[in-house]
Amino acid sequence: MYLQGILLTMGQGAAQGGSSSFSLFFMGAMILVFWLFMIRPQAKKAKQQKTFINDLKKGDKVITIAGIHGSINKVNEDGTLSLEVSPGSYLKIEKSTVSMEMSASLNKVVTETK
Repeated sequence: MYLQGILLTMGQGAAQGGSSSFSLFFMGAMILVFWLFMIRPQAKKAKQQKTFINDLKKGDKVITIAGIHGSINKVNEDGTLSLEVSPGSYLKIEKSTVSMEMSASLNKVVTETK
């Protein structure tokens, strides 16, 4: 709806003798700003999450998206993990359910207390 208003304004400006090149420049600048502040950071964060998931190994302390705390007991080939939530209790979870932000903060707290 907002885009339609911009396109109608562009058409009226050209009909009134205004410069359409300014309108195209303005539209290009809006697309550039949208890409810089919305698309690029989201793609960067997704790439970091993928790298984090691929680098998980046995012994890492993690938190799942559901809030389950545990340490990785085994990394399976089928994209799952065996997570030890308490001594002798294991859960089989998908790698994609591990939260990068919360796990990073958990690891930071663990290293500070050592």
